[in-house]
Amino acid sequence: MGKVIAVANQKGGVGKTTTTVNLASALAVADRKTLILDLDPQGNASSALGVAPDSFAEKNLYHALVGLVPLQNAIFPTEIDGLSIAPSNNDLSGAEIELVSAFARENKLKAILHDVRAQYDYIFIDCPPSLGLLTVNALTAADSFLVPLQCEYFALVGLSQLLNTVGLIRQSLNPSLKEEGIVLTMFDGRNNHSQEVVREVRSHFGELVFETVIPRNVRLSECSSFGKPIMLYDIESKGSLAYLSLAKEMISNSLEQASRERSRSAPMQAQSYLEESGNG
Repeated sequence: MGKVIAVANQKGGVGKTTTTVNLASALAVADRKTLILDLDPQGNASSALGVAPDSFAEKNLYHALVGLVPLQNAIFPTEIDGLSIAPSNNDLSGAEIELVSAFARENKLKAILHDVRAQYDYIFIDCPPSLGLLTVNALTAADSFLVPLQCEYFALVGLSQLLNTVGLIRQSLNPSLKEEGIVLTMFDGRNNHSQEVVREVRSHFGELVFETVIPRNVRLSECSSFGKPIMLYDIESKGSLAYLSLAKEMISNSLEQASRERSRSAPMQAQSYLEESGNG
């Protein structure tokens, strides 16, 4: 089953969509089959990957979410082998209103994901910059959440609000929701304030913060307007190398986590075997 990761931050302009698109692209380049769900009505992830709006006008994530088409029919390939996207446009704005009166409204995304999860190694949900019903659906459907955090003081202020929402989701909708981690973005090494934010975040959140830091990079800003991920736009740029490093770190973390889970389950399996043998 693919690992579902919600990329969330209610503050706009922190590099959320940039991180979703380029991290997913880097994982696909590393032979991990990857899917992006563009859950933001602005459709920035869709345009950043060059998906033509006319091609998904009648079958996109909105239509899947409200039950008009299966999710599989709303998934499109991208220029990168192994990377697909369920695109969206402004139609998705209406979904939040339509779902208000729906039964089990917080579980709609989780339900439609069920049939496609096994086809991917990673599924990223690009959340809107808010903590509304769409983001709640993403956090309910996800195995973990990833927070892109701009290296500025005001970005830190909104983080507590997101973590509070995550706590509420865990209590009532998704108790197994884990922290994938915090990615520090838009880092400017010449700026003392950026360095201070990095130190403060690492001091407070420790191992939850990825070692890789995404620099403020002109090429990263440019590539989205050309409808290409940074790996296809300028693979040797600092931004590209940073996201490739982040993908490597995420894969390593996933392998370590899987190893720990196997180690924990081994004694339980042995105990179960001994009990069954004794009963026999």
